[in-house]
Amino acid sequence: MEAVTAPKPWTLYAPGHSSLFPILMFILSQCCRIRADDGGMEELATEKEAEESHRQDSVNLLTFILLLTLTILTIWLFKHRRVRFLHETGLAMIYGLLVGVILRYGIPSTSYHNTTPPSCTLKEGPVSTVLLNVSGKFFEYTLKGEINLREIHSVEQNDMLRKVTFDPEVFFNILLPPIIFHAGYSLKKRHFFRNLGSIITYAFLGTAISCFVIGNLMYGVVKLMQVFGQLTDKFYYTDCLFFGAIISATDPVTVLAIFNELHADGDLYALLFGESVMNDAVSIVLSSSIVAYQPAGANTHTFDAAAFFKSVGVFLGIFSGSFAMGAVTGVVTALVTKFTKLHCFPLLETALFFLMSWSTFLLAEACGFTGVVAVLFCGITQAHYTYNNLSEESTKRTKQLFEVLHFLAENFIFSYMGLALFTFQNHVFSPIFIVGAFIAIFIGRALNIYPLSFLINLGRRHKVRGNFQHMMMFAGLRGAMAFALAIRDTATYARQMMFTTTLLIVFFTVWVFGGGTTPMLSWLHIRVGVDPDQDLQPCGDSFQVLQGDGTQSEGQSKTKQESAWLFRLWYTFDHNYLKPILTHSGPPLTTTLPACCGPLARCLTSPQAYENHEPLRDSDSDLILNEGDLTLTYGDTAITANGASSSSGPEGSAGSWGVNGKRSDSTSEDALERELDTREHELLSRGTRLVFPIEDHA
Repeated sequence: MEAVTAPKPWTLYAPGHSSLFPILMFILSQCCRIRADDGGMEELATEKEAEESHRQDSVNLLTFILLLTLTILTIWLFKHRRVRFLHETGLAMIYGLLVGVILRYGIPSTSYHNTTPPSCTLKEGPVSTVLLNVSGKFFEYTLKGEINLREIHSVEQNDMLRKVTFDPEVFFNILLPPIIFHAGYSLKKRHFFRNLGSIITYAFLGTAISCFVIGNLMYGVVKLMQVFGQLTDKFYYTDCLFFGAIISATDPVTVLAIFNELHADGDLYALLFGESVMNDAVSIVLSSSIVAYQPAGANTHTFDAAAFFKSVGVFLGIFSGSFAMGAVTGVVTALVTKFTKLHCFPLLETALFFLMSWSTFLLAEACGFTGVVAVLFCGITQAHYTYNNLSEESTKRTKQLFEVLHFLAENFIFSYMGLALFTFQNHVFSPIFIVGAFIAIFIGRALNIYPLSFLINLGRRHKVRGNFQHMMMFAGLRGAMAFALAIRDTATYARQMMFTTTLLIVFFTVWVFGGGTTPMLSWLHIRVGVDPDQDLQPCGDSFQVLQGDGTQSEGQSKTKQESAWLFRLWYTFDHNYLKPILTHSGPPLTTTLPACCGPLARCLTSPQAYENHEPLRDSDSDLILNEGDLTLTYGDTAITANGASSSSGPEGSAGSWGVNGKRSDSTSEDALERELDTREHELLSRGTRLVFPIEDHA
């Protein structure tokens, strides 16, 4: 910061910009009035301005609260009337649009009191802060932002519109964490892990395909705009790839809400939900990697192999680091809730759970990782471990708390989207770019879903049918994540055009595709009214029973155990070691650890594990046991996933399963858990083998 120290009555501080003096002379001329006034008059004016600013801020926040209130009441009316053509998010956007129109065109403009603003030429960008020394009193002026040339005479209105334009960091640090955490914390693990292989394929490989397809197609659109003279500033290839990354983040919240209400097919729900959750994380890390792409040399926008591989390394490093940070935070929370008596104080327990979960996002961002990935896996870890340590009251509180925060944050974002269409002051509407973006998104989604589904079906017995693929293609809506990524940086011409286009794409997909979900389900003959627990039936030959000697039960088809070895290894390790260490459930560590680790095992094992092997509230067997694809054999007795026990002979097996591989009864999963708990030590002592035919669903 440069300071003029000469004893002059007027002193300017403009960090690094002496060429700012001409344009700041106007500010000085206005400050001369202060010199002639009383100090009391000056303080009074300042207090009045502060009071007016506070009142305006209160009005702005009240506007959003009223929007949410109106949205909630309308949602109730729609649910009461069973209206499904418009989801709550689309409704929030409509109300936001109406308020935006009123703010933009319903409030009269105030003319700028200087019709000819002074001009100057800067070699660099404008400074963010200017200090004025007016007769020994210092005044600070901050940069509010660029004003559109055609609106230069309505500065007062622009100031009002700026007040209803939130800092993008508000979306990332306040509104996104509860949305993402709730997705991980409320994850339906049975269907999710049943389709884990397919979900990872769609989320990682599919998002990368979509990003590069859209990016390359949009680069062709940009070249076309140059030919027709529709491009007024720079738009690089890396900008096109960045747009492909942010617009690849799907958010089928409307479709999933209708699926949940109609009880649509559980596997289809899991595929869509899992893909949307995971690809949000992939999109944000991918966009960060593209921003980190910096080729060496004068031209920083050409292809450079070293910079490319560096970006790949950045992607892997950020994703793995964020994943580790989220998992570690969840583990720490589990240990704290296990080895303290916080369960005696449910309010403190809930507060700690909330703060630890939210801090994961901020910690990851502060360390240079991605908070979205960290808080997602923190939510999954908290649901798998910490949830079992919470008191009964805290389990209800945490679920309800994050459900409410998720609902309010999501609807707030969609309301703000409608508002931003009219209040954002730097929109760049390009018809060619917008039409090209819609076509590119359609092609990118098609090249994502259909080829990958073909490859997935090669190794999957329970195929992703054609109607499922069409529904996944249709349900590729864009929403909160794409909007948050686009609004985070709108400093350049290219980013402003991306933001405007993203906003229009979100509007179209939420209203058109979201509203057409119910007719599409009927047209594609996708079953609805499905009980998610009863839906988890074995698919033909997707299960087998092993006798105590390791032979396969008669009448059952062979399952390839090799492809499930990694999951079986993880499940055994988690059940025998991690669950007993991090929760009050599972077998005592004294029975699973070597004898030399006896003192440590007794220290880490919860007393509940010795008393009654308390069943897991979140169902420890959610990953596998509830899928109907598992039979556990204890010597001469077999326990099937329907909770019944029988002899290990063919008769006993037939008594548990029908001839077509379907359950003969619908006993609850709790019966199986109780049976497993009572026979757990016997299982470990006899060396019983568990068969997990995961390849049928992955």
